[in-house]
Amino acid sequence: MTVTQSIKSAVGIEPSAPRLATREEMSDAKLPIQYRDSCANLLIPLNRCRFETYYLPWKCETERHSYEKCQYTEFKQRVKKMGELRAARDGERSN
Repeated sequence: MTVTQSIKSAVGIEPSAPRLATREEMSDAKLPIQYRDSCANLLIPLNRCRFETYYLPWKCETERHSYEKCQYTEFKQRVKKMGELRAARDGERSN
């Protein structure tokens, strides 16, 4: 538990679930369909920051890190779900 989380729990502020981007926000940001997932709410400000800073690699590091972390955790959830499905079928592979 981080310091911020412990302070929020001590004060009584519950951590809220991350807000997902709406279809209108994604279409207004002109996100390609393949990037419209649960991490799109982080990709929209990242792309805006990239555009405003001319895609300089040392800019927008915090936005890029948060987006990549979201993608990684989503990948880990998919792998876990696939492992559960495989275990339910006694180890049989789908292909």
